[in-house]
Amino acid sequence: MQTSLYVGLSAQLALQKRMETVAHNVANANTAGFRAEEVRFEELLSRHGDGGVAFAGAGGTFISREAGGMQRTGGAFDVAVKGEGWLAIATPQGQAYTRDGRLQMTPEGELRTLNGHAVLDVGGAPIQLDPAGGPPQIAADGAITQNGRRTGVIGLFGLNADAKLTRYENSGVLSDPPGWPILDFSRNGVMQGYLEGANVNAVSEMSSLIAVSRAFDAVANTLGATENTLNDGLRTLSGAS
Repeated sequence: MQTSLYVGLSAQLALQKRMETVAHNVANANTAGFRAEEVRFEELLSRHGDGGVAFAGAGGTFISREAGGMQRTGGAFDVAVKGEGWLAIATPQGQAYTRDGRLQMTPEGELRTLNGHAVLDVGGAPIQLDPAGGPPQIAADGAITQNGRRTGVIGLFGLNADAKLTRYENSGVLSDPPGWPILDFSRNGVMQGYLEGANVNAVSEMSSLIAVSRAFDAVANTLGATENTLNDGLRTLSGAS
């Protein structure tokens, strides 16, 4: 069996997977709270006789939890999460989590994300503000006051280090198991008037995209040369000119 062809094809599949994730990261480099997607590759070993052939696995993706940079906006409804916590939002797929702190208040006083998802308190209930209460003041522990009256508390949730995260929309994630309420605000909290950017280094990702593209082309050239060598050998053995 011409194992080099299969090894090369497995490498191309792995490189294609990496190229897709890098392209997605670059496209969201300016998305608030976006978490980059990475690929975890593995080696698959196929045994033949006393030896073995190593193939590149297609790779499984995971969402990076590294924090993005903070940018001051001064917006009353802009909040950035400090520490490892996440904001909780209500979605059709259940409770999701995000670091995108671009919030808004509806005419009815509901605190929602720009995509219209309700922001939840520590008990998992939607936050209801006073629509006539004026701009909110948001403390580090998430407590919201309007005209000196407490009207709600933004919940912060921690996600287990080994939790399986799947992307929801651009900046949100779904977690299995669900997150747990954060009650220690010595290292965690929210910052009003700030937004967290994507944790994507656009320059580094573009360099990776170029490197992966070149590697893909190199593998394609190697496969072409291997196929030509195989065809030449077959013609020689068959006596064809």
